Amino acid sequence: MTHSIQEQRGHTLLELSISVALGLVIVLAMISLYRGQRISFERAAETARLHEAAATALDLIGQQMQMAGFVSASNSLTGNLPTLFGCTKGRPVGADNAPSCETLTSRSDGVLVRYAADTVSTWPSSSGSSTDCLGQNSSGEQITNRFYAKASSSTVEPELYCEGSGKPGTGQPLVEGIERLKIDYWLKDASFAVDANAIARDRWPLVVAADLCVLVRGELGSASVRPRYTDCDGTLVMSSDGRMRQAFWRRIALRNGRSGESS
Repeated sequence: MTHSIQEQRGHTLLELSISVALGLVIVLAMISLYRGQRISFERAAETARLHEAAATALDLIGQQMQMAGFVSASNSLTGNLPTLFGCTKGRPVGADNAPSCETLTSRSDGVLVRYAADTVSTWPSSSGSSTDCLGQNSSGEQITNRFYAKASSSTVEPELYCEGSGKPGTGQPLVEGIERLKIDYWLKDASFAVDANAIARDRWPLVVAADLCVLVRGELGSASVRPRYTDCDGTLVMSSDGRMRQAFWRRIALRNGRSGESS
């Protein structure tokens, strides 16, 4: 009797190697796709954080600068105090009636804003008192708020700070990520804006508008990536620490037209 023998042939070493290589290529492609999607998501989230921080800072400072010199029917400004005063690469310090500038390592500009205090120009506290930029009760008939940006002493991250009249001399952070402020001022009938250093103390009443720029720094950084950005001076700069940065601008018209005058 004749028996038929069925031959069984296994995979050769070459075929097995090709299969393993193809599997590795697919796995690496999936990992690369995942990493690419993750990086894109992180960049999009970082960009959104930058825009949110900038919008908050521009709104806060812009609203305050528009209030400079405000007086109400029941409350007026007292004393020969400036209602708007700025510093170039520094923050306003000293008494309200004679502010001066203290240099900041952050190179941030600073601005002092003053207006009459009531529960219409400010958010009222639970006791019905007027409040400063930090929500602190502010006694007296005027609000004085001072804005600038610097690195936090605890986290070393840059933040927008405000010193309010509710607790003079004590600044508190308001918006994280704000690395620098730059403010140029438009004097009445001027054809170009100038920084605070170019404005004599007796000419602050002539300021009618301001160009405000905030430079925002992101949280994520990479030593291998050096993104470029345009800073508040309009200069193209390469990031030294690999973090994303973006500058945002806004022009602010001063509404009350009495900056620096006494009432």
